[in-house]
Amino acid sequence: MSRIRFATAQALFETFPEVVQKIGTAPTDRTAIDFLRDLASTDRIAEAVTFCAYLLPRREAVWWACGCARTLLGDIAKDRAAGLLAAEAWVYEPDEEHRRAALEIGTRGDNSDALTWLARAAGWSGGFLNSSPNRQDPVPPYMTARAARIAVLFCAARIGGVERSERLRACIAEGIKLAETGL
Repeated sequence: MSRIRFATAQALFETFPEVVQKIGTAPTDRTAIDFLRDLASTDRIAEAVTFCAYLLPRREAVWWACGCARTLLGDIAKDRAAGLLAAEAWVYEPDEEHRRAALEIGTRGDNSDALTWLARAAGWSGGFLNSSPNRQDPVPPYMTARAARIAVLFCAARIGGVERSERLRACIAEGIKLAETGL
């Protein structure tokens, strides 16, 4: 079952204007998947990561970013796994309890840690940004994609040159598969 949220790249850009700035390519009426494949086949792999994070529905975006972390970090992901495990737990059971647990880990975590951003991606999948009953700001709809994107790019930053591009292309291929078939 297809989970593609946007039929065209233009539709995604209209929904998330910030993506236009991050990708630096004029919006087009090409299908979203074809646009993503074109980005991934060129040297614009970081832009492909960005587009993929915003293309996927929230749950699939978190699952995709978790898979990318495992692909890109390998055993390193096991050493600091709290954020990764919280994000995966939310994907398996996307309820408020798991979202809040991920949000707590993401809120306490290190801004420069990719796995903290995974927890934030799950934590920002809905609900409110804060837990104060006096002030409840709903999570903006772009926050999961933004956090998933940051998590994947932080993971990729630990890998050099050609290997980084190859692993990121494999991640994009998995993102396309998720978009086309769902979890």
